Amino acid sequence: MAELFDDIFKESKIFLKREVLSPHYIPHNLLFRDKQMQEIAKYMTPSLKGERGHNLFVYGKAGTGKTSCIKSVIDKIKSLPISKAKISYINCRVYNSRYRILHKIVSDYLPLYAKRGYGIVDIYERVISWIEEDGKILVVVLDEIDAVKDLDDLVYTLTRANSDIKAGGIAIVGISNKVSFKEVLDPRSLSTLDENELAFSPYNSNELSQIIKERVAEGFRKEVVDPAAINLAAALAAKDSGDARLALKIITKAGELSDERGLTAVTVNEVTEAAKFAEEEIAYEVINTLPEHQRLIVYAIALLSVQGSRYKRLSESGEMYLFSGDIYEKYVSVSNSLQKEAKSSRWYRKFISDLDMQGIIISYESGKGIRGHTKLIKLAYPPEKIRESIEKTLAKEATA
Repeated sequence: MAELFDDIFKESKIFLKREVLSPHYIPHNLLFRDKQMQEIAKYMTPSLKGERGHNLFVYGKAGTGKTSCIKSVIDKIKSLPISKAKISYINCRVYNSRYRILHKIVSDYLPLYAKRGYGIVDIYERVISWIEEDGKILVVVLDEIDAVKDLDDLVYTLTRANSDIKAGGIAIVGISNKVSFKEVLDPRSLSTLDENELAFSPYNSNELSQIIKERVAEGFRKEVVDPAAINLAAALAAKDSGDARLALKIITKAGELSDERGLTAVTVNEVTEAAKFAEEEIAYEVINTLPEHQRLIVYAIALLSVQGSRYKRLSESGEMYLFSGDIYEKYVSVSNSLQKEAKSSRWYRKFISDLDMQGIIISYESGKGIRGHTKLIKLAYPPEKIRESIEKTLAKEATA
């Protein structure tokens, strides 16, 4: 039986340090993001001095370095000898409600108190008292802030807290893939934000090539990766989204293919093959971290694509498209079956636009004569796999 594990412990001819190829690895030097790092530091400087500064919202597509830059700045702040700021970094995919986020803040700095099971009012008052003890500034970093279910309540609570705090204050740093996430906020919450905004643009092919080269130098054995393979991986990722995660996933998957086949080099052949796997993996990750109702819309499209719809349309290329109205009906039905209140058709149209922009769906406006003017929609990835992937996520959430 021991021979079953021989391959696991066999030394790789391709990889040297796999961990540096992970999208969660933060390199010491973040290429092409000096300006953004300086801007983040500038906006956080008042908090370090104990002053109430502006809130900061950071936007950009997935894989543009938003989280890495924020975490890198946080690490630098923690190394400062003197700072009046306390920082609580919170992944809103995990801590996705006002109560969970306030409880996470207490857990970070008052762990014994957090274990006592207090309600939201008690936790809020304890946070206020803790801030006032020495007039500190609490910087709450909310990564993927758009995932918070009661976002309006959270923003209102954190911003209004500054009116209750006699000494010190709270500053928010929000990170989101969507510029439009603030549209769900009540005007009262918006009026208290007083925010600055910082946008991250996608990487271009040359930038991605340099990023991959730096990681390859650390993560792969010397000279096993063909420079042409690096350039191809960068070009493929740049064409799709400018996503550094996708670029790294492609080159990593190419390395795995070479390793599995006993090869001693990574060439354009492996990169071409790896790109197909990497794009789908990224897509499924993105879909399962979409805001709840966008994910339900994608699920409705997948169900209609697999089960069939009353109406379908074949495009000129022979591809199958669904009518937008049928998708909305299915989305409402799915929402009701999960005991969730479906969003209005106005929100639905906005969500469809967001999904189209992210490349999860493909859509186009129909011409005259097809039920009037309507939008025709199809998934950009295999519907059966998307259906299975979302159902697994829904099952996990139901038991959480």
